[in-house]
Amino acid sequence: MQSLRKYLPFALFAAFFALAILAFISSKPSPKNERIYKAVQQYSPYYLDRRLGGLTIKNKEDENFKEKPTNMTLFKEFERLERNWGKQHLKLDNNTLLILDNNGTTLSTLPLHTEKEVQFIYHYYGVN
Repeated sequence: MQSLRKYLPFALFAAFFALAILAFISSKPSPKNERIYKAVQQYSPYYLDRRLGGLTIKNKEDENFKEKPTNMTLFKEFERLERNWGKQHLKLDNNTLLILDNNGTTLSTLPLHTEKEVQFIYHYYGVN
């Protein structure tokens, strides 16, 4: 029993460190295709507002929309909102991404050059 007590602080430290690493990995944002994401982000109504109190998700179209998720779920919640917006406002047509407004009219078109860009649209925005 005496021999196990001297290893207890090391075991607690290792367990705490493992939990911290798992929390860090699970809260990381998904990888993004920079060219496509930057082009679509200009039209997306959601953005992160950085203030002294932390990060808040806001909407450009709705002044009353404000979400303050925990740091652990911030990027997952932001991705969920962008995915819901993308399903309604993005359309794929023969390797061309159409960005639509709320009425369904085309705001912009973006040619997709590689299969990775098409896969990014499918996986990140959920466009069929």
